[in-house]
Amino acid sequence: MSSTSATTADLPLSHEPSYLGDGTTVASWLATTDHKRIGILYAITITIFFFLGGIAISIVRLELFTPEADVVTADTYNRLFTFHGIVMVWFFMVPAIPATLGNFLLPLMIGARDVAFPRLNLFSWYLAAGGSAATIYTLIAGGVDTGWTFYTPFSTMFSNSHVIAAAFGVFTIGFSSIATGVNFIATTHMLRAPGMTWFRLPLFVWAIYATSLVMVLATPVLAVTLLLIMAERWLQLPIFNPANGGDPILFQHLFWFYSHPAVYIMVLPAMGVISEVITCFARRRIFGYTFMVYALVSIAGIGFFVWGHHMFVAGMSPYASLVFSFLSFVVAVPSAIKVFNWTATLYRGQIGFEAPMLYALGFLGLFTIGGLTGLFVASIPIDVHVTDTYFVIAHFHYIMVGGTVSAYFAGLHYWWPKVTGRMYPDAWARFAAILMFFGFNFTFFPQFILGYLGMPRRYHVYPPEFQVWNVMSSSGAGVLAVAYLLPLGYLAWSLIWGARATRNPWDATGLEWRTASPPPTHNFDQPPHVDVGPYDYHPEGIAPEPHQPPRRGQGDTG
Repeated sequence: MSSTSATTADLPLSHEPSYLGDGTTVASWLATTDHKRIGILYAITITIFFFLGGIAISIVRLELFTPEADVVTADTYNRLFTFHGIVMVWFFMVPAIPATLGNFLLPLMIGARDVAFPRLNLFSWYLAAGGSAATIYTLIAGGVDTGWTFYTPFSTMFSNSHVIAAAFGVFTIGFSSIATGVNFIATTHMLRAPGMTWFRLPLFVWAIYATSLVMVLATPVLAVTLLLIMAERWLQLPIFNPANGGDPILFQHLFWFYSHPAVYIMVLPAMGVISEVITCFARRRIFGYTFMVYALVSIAGIGFFVWGHHMFVAGMSPYASLVFSFLSFVVAVPSAIKVFNWTATLYRGQIGFEAPMLYALGFLGLFTIGGLTGLFVASIPIDVHVTDTYFVIAHFHYIMVGGTVSAYFAGLHYWWPKVTGRMYPDAWARFAAILMFFGFNFTFFPQFILGYLGMPRRYHVYPPEFQVWNVMSSSGAGVLAVAYLLPLGYLAWSLIWGARATRNPWDATGLEWRTASPPPTHNFDQPPHVDVGPYDYHPEGIAPEPHQPPRRGQGDTG
């Protein structure tokens, strides 16, 4: 059966103009309260910052091609990797899936006309744009050299770079996250279609809901922490400076209390995307739906109690370290449940290897490697050895970049026909997905070896015996850059020359596939009614329609 009632599936396509044609001037976009347009505004913003951050780290990898400093100075090197970290964490990965795909899809997937607070939604984008402007200012003015973590006392006492402007940019986009989280929580509680109970929600909606709880509860801690940095640096208040009675370790506790849950702000939405893609292209109901829901919520909750594993070498009590180590192993359990359930969903499925599925399978491989290496850094003796080495960088990137970016591309390709009404060239998309998986492993797996051998991170000059691994990593970064640039080309091409997409080109279940492609301004002509759970496929693996749907991936030449 379909995930909507028979009467919903029989609804005619809307005769209302699509959201893309509802006012085409720049002013109409900048003043819009349509959740779909706001999602696209976010997508444009994060794409710009994705490539800015990519350019910065490309120069870093070029510098690391040789052991000597022959491209940039030490100070410029510090500013480049700091800019890369700040941009990629807070201006790309945190908003990537929630603010873009979440904004566009959440109301569609629960049968709503818009989010609960449309004006607040637009205001959240302006907050993000304001934080982006402050970050661009730091780049133009010379950058910041503290690292993306703003560790004290260097950031408050010794750095001569633009710390306040950078901290203000992150502070501002933090409030954008809070506003978005409040909006999504209210939308999920208040605007679900009739019949859509909590355990009939798609897993992507559950993931966005759990992420929103983390954003609302954790982000204020980051905001206060950055405000204290600005206050100490500007007003010379004795907060973190040990010379004035302050405590620099307090900063680490405050920072990581937010920043470890922030890992799940990036990863939980990715898990939601992968759940939607795998069940569609395996043509099977998701294995263990209820366990998947509880795993998502458990990850969000337990994630608040593991921040201390970032501080095993910071002088904590050994008893506190033991507790944080144990909890770090505990939080891996629900993640393992999800990987098992995705694998079980694939078992005996009618698997189609379209581009979204290839990106999703890439996510499974990269996220699993990242999760397994996370057990190493959760172990106190191993973590002490690899702290501040390239092992930590590799682990972090396998989870954040390998996981979040792979899932973002999977979701982008999966819902692209719905967002734009156009199909992209699938052969190019499959090639890009395979190239990205290869390039990512070529870039970051050598860094595990570098870290195990003891190469510290953030050094631009290193002993010659590490060069072969750095050459491999830098070469892989070039391959990865091509894999990231390819979608920009063929997706832009599809906007003009791509075949017209049908309402449901993947034969998927879900309310978003029961409206036109692209959707009308108000999403649905008639309020949908839901009477069964998600992911119900016909025994032959096709979501039933009132007429025979086209095969997966087929566009409509009309």
